[in-house]
Formats: sequence, structure tokens, C-alpha cells
Amino acid sequence: MTTAVTSAGYSAGQTSTQRAASQQTAGLTSDFETFVKMLTAQATNQDPLEPMDSTEYAAQLAQFSMVEQQTKSNTLLEGLQSQLGLANMAALSGWVGMEARAVAPGYFDGSNAVTIAPNPAAAADSVTLVVQDENGTEVQRVTLPVSAEPYRWNGLDDDGNPLETGEYAFVIESRKGDDLLLQEYAEIYFKVNETRMQGGEVGLITEGGSVVLASSVSALREPET
Repeated sequence: MTTAVTSAGYSAGQTSTQRAASQQTAGLTSDFETFVKMLTAQATNQDPLEPMDSTEYAAQLAQFSMVEQQTKSNTLLEGLQSQLGLANMAALSGWVGMEARAVAPGYFDGSNAVTIAPNPAAAADSVTLVVQDENGTEVQRVTLPVSAEPYRWNGLDDDGNPLETGEYAFVIESRKGDDLLLQEYAEIYFKVNETRMQGGEVGLITEGGSVVLASSVSALREPET
């Protein structure tokens, strides 16, 4: 039985938002140090006959305090984010050994089939599974029914010989007549071998060694026997 999984709070790999936040913190720290140097130089080199206006000086000190507090707040938030990531990883440790469903490369070990969850366009009248190897080279095309029912790819070529062991990507092409309606990578079921921190988030490690965002998982189930 397949159980839907909510992904709130779970993700792996550094997101663009986090990278932007890290860059912003680095920028604030740099600006803070530059501001201190400028203020010190201004106070040191002021004309004693025309000293800096006290009101202006107070305003600059207020700016100094605001920049300092913002820098400290960003550092604190980064620490909290790291702690939350560790808590998420601990919570997801129960996924190890389970089969998760997500858009990911499927690992073919030479004998066991890869279960694919196609989601063709509703208006399609023909569906094709395009199998690609690790280099993105097409190695096989399989005609599928116009259905969202899972398909077990057995890893055999058109002559019935097993393909090489390794990771394969699966693309679903939905057509109506000669028109291509939809072309997208399919979700597959993969065994979770490990959970691992990726920056401040959690990654799921597949049998082939790929890292899949935990936030991208749409379902979780017991391994098929």
C-alpha cells in the first residue's frame, strides 16, 4: 500500500534561497566592517576647529548599531536552520530501507526491475517511455498504455538481453496523433539507503548513489518482495 507523504520542512541540497541568504550575510558582514573603518577614520581625521556635528555622529552610531544587530540576527538564524536540518534528518532516518517515489534516476542492478510511475497527459492517445543511460543517451523506447498505473521496467533491451548495470533516467512522452503534448521525467520508486545532510537540508541517498531532495518525495511504501 502506498502512503502519501507531506514534504513540509523536508528538503535536501542547498536551495537557491539559502545560497542567497548566505551571500546576503557575507555582504552584511563586509559592509559592517567597512562601516566601522570609515567611522573610525572620520572621527580620527576630523578637523578639531570644525568637529563633527553631534547629531550627525549620533545618526551614524545608530546606523552602526542597526548593521551590527542585523549581522548577529543572520548568524543566529543560520545556526537555528542548521539545528532544524539535523532534527529533520533524525526524523527521516525511519525512511531508510523504505521505497520512496520521486523524479530520480533508477538504479538497475542487472536483474531487479525498476518501478516507474508514469503520469501521461489526459488528452493523450499514445504514451512512450524513453529510457536514457547515465550519459543521457537514449537506449530504449517502450510503448505504454495511456494510464497512470505503475510500470515495471525489467532492464532488457529489445533483443531480451540485460542492459548494463547503472542508473537510468525515464522520460514519458504523451502524444495525440503526431503532436507531442507533454514530455517530462517520470517519478520512480527507489530504495532509500541513507539520509544525509546537504548544507542545512536533508538528502536521500539511492542505491546508485544519487541524492534526491526529501521535499520532492510524493509517496513512501514498504519494499516490494
